Amino acid sequence: MKIRYDLKPAAQRRTAPLKPEGPLSFGQLRTDHMFLMDHVDGSWRDPRIVPYGPFSLDPGAVVLHYSQEIFEGAKAFKHADGEIHAFRIDKNAERLNRSAPGLCMPTVLVADQVEAILALLDVDRLWFPEQDGASLYIRPFMIGTQDSLGVKPSNKYLFCVFLSPSGPYYPKGFTEPIKLLISRRFHRAAPGGTGALKTGGNYAASLRAGEAAHDLGASQVLFLDTTDTWIEEAGAMNHYHVTRDGKLVIPTFTDTILRSVTSESVLALGKAALGVETVQERIPLAGFLEGLKSGAITEAGGFGTAAVVSPVGAYVFEDKTEVLVGGGAIGPHTRRVYEVISGIQRGTRPAPAGWLFKAPRVV
Repeated sequence: MKIRYDLKPAAQRRTAPLKPEGPLSFGQLRTDHMFLMDHVDGSWRDPRIVPYGPFSLDPGAVVLHYSQEIFEGAKAFKHADGEIHAFRIDKNAERLNRSAPGLCMPTVLVADQVEAILALLDVDRLWFPEQDGASLYIRPFMIGTQDSLGVKPSNKYLFCVFLSPSGPYYPKGFTEPIKLLISRRFHRAAPGGTGALKTGGNYAASLRAGEAAHDLGASQVLFLDTTDTWIEEAGAMNHYHVTRDGKLVIPTFTDTILRSVTSESVLALGKAALGVETVQERIPLAGFLEGLKSGAITEAGGFGTAAVVSPVGAYVFEDKTEVLVGGGAIGPHTRRVYEVISGIQRGTRPAPAGWLFKAPRVV
């Protein structure tokens, strides 16, 4: 892929590292540039890096009316060598290509997605925030752009990548466990639908449930399957729990659970790196609640790119009753997983081969 560079004039680009004066929020800032590429007549064309800003979109664009859209989320970090390293972006590229057919959209070669991200990180490397816990959040996405009101797939698409200098997803970072709402009123996904795809419609449908959780002091919802029998995932994260006999359990991936790159990383690292056996099982809600009450389940939380590991201290129900996890504090296995994954991302622990991608210095 030959990328065209149409950059801001040098005098308008960042010339020194970003040093925020206060704590940096998640996802609000943008860097100077973005990557764009068009899909027309069955092929991808004109890969380019241009100044970040609005792009032209017809009011009748398919994405605006029928939500033909997919996206990804990844992170890059500055290591002690001063270089920018992205974490497992090939896995995000593979997941985007799993989502695309489910929305009748074209795929993008994994190598081209990786090249686009690394080129953009190179161009805007000075935007990495010099602050503890910070990262460059990477947002690739694809939208259907045809101006058409027929309910059918678009015949044109735009692929875009932009960067967001970000602090921790939760303002207090890893230091404070969150609460999750367990609700039989809301459901995230149905079998045979788009639950295993990373598409905006799934997130739009979760907003009402998220607001209900906030009203009860919870951060997100622990969604159940449509029969209210099985635990599925926690809002924007995969769920996990740790048992007293030393197993870290992630729900088995189904067509109603999005496969988390963080969860895949935890499963790949396993006991040798994390000190706890990692397994996947279908988890019945009744058994899970009994395990919390009896103490057979000692820790729980969520895995996702934005927060990495989100420890859960309690589960709340719509009648406002609560069940604590262990003593409500962050458990040792949860802490260990967070330290290992974060250490690999930030270059303070050895990374398995192929997990880190260094942005080359080209521009």
